Amino acid sequence: MQTQTRDHIFTVHGIDCAHCAQTIEVSVARLDGVEACELNATTGRLRVRGAIEPDVIIAYVRSMGYEAMLLEDAGAKPTTPGASVSFVRFMWQRLDTRLALIGAVLIAPVVVLHELLGWRAIWIDALAFAALIAAGLPIARSAWRSLTVSRTISINALMTIAAAGAVIIGAHVEAALVMVLFAIGEAIEGFTASRARDAIHSLMTLVPETALRLRDGYETRVPVAELAVGDVIVVRPGERVPMDGVVRSGATHVNQAPITGESVPVAKTPGAEVYAGSINGEGAIEVVVTHLASENTISRMIRLVQQAQDRRAPVQRLIDRFAGWYTPAVVGIAALTAAVPPLLFGQPFWNPSPDETGWFYRSLALLVVACPCALVISTPVSVVSALSAAARAGVLIKGGAALEALGAIRAVAFDKTGTLTTGKPTLVRVRSVDCREAEQSDSVRCDACDTLLELACAVERRSEHPLAHAIVDAARAWGLAQTAPAAAAVTALPGHGIAGKVEGRTVVIGSHRYFDEIAPHPPAFCRRAEQDANAGRTPLMVSVDGVFAGMLSVADAVRPESREAVAQLRKAGIRHVIMLTGDRREAAYAIAADVGIDDVRAEVLPEQKAQAVEGLRNTYGAVAMVGDGINDTPALASATVGIAVGAAHGGANQAMETADVTLMSSDLRRLPFVFALARAARRTIMLNVAFSIAVKVVFLAIVAAGWSTMWMAVFADMGTSLLVTLNGLRLLGFRPET
Repeated sequence: MQTQTRDHIFTVHGIDCAHCAQTIEVSVARLDGVEACELNATTGRLRVRGAIEPDVIIAYVRSMGYEAMLLEDAGAKPTTPGASVSFVRFMWQRLDTRLALIGAVLIAPVVVLHELLGWRAIWIDALAFAALIAAGLPIARSAWRSLTVSRTISINALMTIAAAGAVIIGAHVEAALVMVLFAIGEAIEGFTASRARDAIHSLMTLVPETALRLRDGYETRVPVAELAVGDVIVVRPGERVPMDGVVRSGATHVNQAPITGESVPVAKTPGAEVYAGSINGEGAIEVVVTHLASENTISRMIRLVQQAQDRRAPVQRLIDRFAGWYTPAVVGIAALTAAVPPLLFGQPFWNPSPDETGWFYRSLALLVVACPCALVISTPVSVVSALSAAARAGVLIKGGAALEALGAIRAVAFDKTGTLTTGKPTLVRVRSVDCREAEQSDSVRCDACDTLLELACAVERRSEHPLAHAIVDAARAWGLAQTAPAAAAVTALPGHGIAGKVEGRTVVIGSHRYFDEIAPHPPAFCRRAEQDANAGRTPLMVSVDGVFAGMLSVADAVRPESREAVAQLRKAGIRHVIMLTGDRREAAYAIAADVGIDDVRAEVLPEQKAQAVEGLRNTYGAVAMVGDGINDTPALASATVGIAVGAAHGGANQAMETADVTLMSSDLRRLPFVFALARAARRTIMLNVAFSIAVKVVFLAIVAAGWSTMWMAVFADMGTSLLVTLNGLRLLGFRPET
């Protein structure tokens, strides 16, 4: 029976550097049946596609000296130790790093006695050889496996050749020091990279493994995997919410920062959604489960971030291809360095004296200093750190390519409804005919206006229309929802409005056009209704017993943070902000003026939005599209970077899947953070690459001049690798300002 083509995901243990990961990746890709293969050195995740059994992959990786474990799904929990342990404990957990630690202990007295004090003794030489064998044996074994199994010349091969050459010329202490420094440096690189890996793994610890299920009046502690949709769970004060769900009873405030990045706890009352991993506040609540454990918000976040970590940035792919031919080329250049000067120019091959180096020694030092560790690790650790920082702020960036593209954005296009606005009708103005204010603002209230809203709420409580919900919600927020009894004899007026009796009075709520026919109203209200309509609002007029009583204005309200977000984007260097909407031109311009956008494209259909984004790309180059609904999906796909908002608050799954970036909350003030993080990551990567190359160039010149020893060269190389790794890890601390 022929094996079907499938995707398999493995975790690989024992990877200390990006070059080791590249060696494994190249080797696995050559196996029969493998169509595609990618291994992320920072996360240790190996993704293989092809008609090949997982056991074959595991056995092959083991033959190269590493351990691999099949993951049943991308959301499986990690079993590898992270940076939460001390460095010494980290070193002692694996045989290779344990031997490196032993080698360091053995070589320390040798350096002091032999190199600094000039002592000569057999037992000192024995310590040096013991350190060389302890630290060098795993490196030499890995080099041999790479050469024989994957037919590649690895970094380990460079170090092995250099150490063997040093032993040949009698510099066995220096050979041991090179191997020990290299092994310790590789372990430090693996240890620091694991911190970035742990930043995402820490998301998995947000959700409790058990929940308090309420069934038949009894509370029972059960594993979350046993909970089904519809089960009721109890969340006590201070506990983490174990499952996505809807509050059935109780009231509290919930800290959603781990999921959405919101810094202020959110009030939760019956009917409100809660998310797994958020932290309950002061009140106990009963929650009806709405998603299985494997499909809740935090699980989807983890899956998306892990998939994103496996997607390499273009600059990383370029460096990986460069390293593929660079390492073999270094061996050839080192051979020429050792042979050409002595053969053609009469220069010494061996060291003429203890204070002068020959060209054979210089070629060995060149092998060491040319190690591409720092260059190869410069990008992935920065990308993973940035993705982790974004996830902890409630932002999902789908890979290094999206992160790199974000750094080049200079124009941002916004959808209006549900993105810049709340996406649902909201009561924005109440004005009674008896109001004493000459020109009442939206925020001013008076007794006459309160009475008008009470009557309207009494009638609209019997309706399911979205405009009715806006009126009732506003009355509830003002504390007026229960002051008047619910209306009786409520009748819908199709196309016009609604009518009902409140304490014996007939209350009619209808459109401006309908009131032009049935109830005379002052010219000032007529003008106000026309202005509201032109501004995208919906004017609703109210009469009591046939006499005009006032007007309510309902609109899709602008999100409070939209204005601030647009202003921050401009300060962050986004020069062009555009609104794309299918709404009427008058309403679009009113909203745009409110939030500070001067470039508006209104009455645009979904397919036309995609064309508009293509036009913006032709004009401005790199363009980001921000939207929330299914109608935004074509535009999100057409943009350089698509950004979906409100994934945790009911944002459309299609938009979330299509977008390159997802804001878990609807707070647009996360956008400036996203662009700032992307630019910081871009600067960090460029700095790391430039620094790595500069150190190589400087030390190559020093080696060529004969001024550098081998241990100085390896110390410089490992030091550079550590510095670029730590510089990339700084992005883990990047936080939004708001």
